[in-house]
Amino acid sequence: MIRSELVQTLAAENPELGVAEVDRLVSVIFDAITNQLAQGGRVELRGFGAFSTRAREGRVGRNPRTGDAVTVPPKRVPYFKPGKEMRAKLNV
Repeated sequence: MIRSELVQTLAAENPELGVAEVDRLVSVIFDAITNQLAQGGRVELRGFGAFSTRAREGRVGRNPRTGDAVTVPPKRVPYFKPGKEMRAKLNV
């Protein structure tokens, strides 16, 4: 499912809200999660899962086109851990 499909599904399930309103709500939710992660925080949605970040150490990579060694700096990457209820639904 892509973002536009999510918006259409939510709009169909909530006819009192317009597509533009649902799109704004989805944007606000995604922005809130992104901002919290950018600040080094964690977002937990009970029954769904938890978003956090993990640190990746720097390393030496390879340019696939030339084969030259490239230094990849350390960085933080997003991580999602599904909740118990989601795992249960996936493994029925």
